[in-house]
Amino acid sequence: MENKTLKHLKDNLIVSCQALEEEPLHSSFIMSRMALAAVQSGAVGIRANSVKDIKAIQETVSVPIIGILKKVYPDSPVFITPTLAEVREICATGVEIVAMDATLRKRPNEEKLKDIVTTIKAEYPNTLLMADTSSIADVKKAEEIGFEIIGTTLYGYTDETQHENIADDDFIFLKEVLKATNLPVIAEGKIDTPLKARKVLELGCHCVVIGGAITRPQQITLTFVSEINKMGKGNKSDRK
Repeated sequence: MENKTLKHLKDNLIVSCQALEEEPLHSSFIMSRMALAAVQSGAVGIRANSVKDIKAIQETVSVPIIGILKKVYPDSPVFITPTLAEVREICATGVEIVAMDATLRKRPNEEKLKDIVTTIKAEYPNTLLMADTSSIADVKKAEEIGFEIIGTTLYGYTDETQHENIADDDFIFLKEVLKATNLPVIAEGKIDTPLKARKVLELGCHCVVIGGAITRPQQITLTFVSEINKMGKGNKSDRK
């Protein structure tokens, strides 16, 4: 029987509501209002970072949440819900889905991803685990060790993929992911237009997560400013 949360998310939009500490919108209240605006406009789920933000969003909307906790450790590049401690913190909030970095990179404190998954599935059997992946090897390993959902979240954000985009070569990486796994695939990462969002669903993704293109005004403003600056000084009006 299909999971109730997955059924709810099928062929729909999840909006990622996050703001880093150094950003002007860093506030649990603001993120909760972002979530409300997204849901009022048709989003059926939210992706959120930190226990504080998740609780504020849970008090504001009643849609499924993909919870994460970003934390930097000096001995590893992995920072999305990187250790068992962070996974437990997010599971304890009661979110429907917990996402974590599922790349094959070295984890903080020499922890093993398989051990984290095994422990959490025993402690929180009703919580879905989402693998944030960056490669086909990540996808296959994640399915092998017990994740229920595959995300393309980290494609384009690791050293090996940093110059790549999910839409490159007509979504060739995404097509490979869909062939490599029978698990639900959530498309996420650098999907910055409505047309791309529709395309990934047409290709067979379970649902799609959009973040910066909706909820990060600095990033959105930069796209407009960058395009305007291409005009060059000679083309701009000489207003006084």
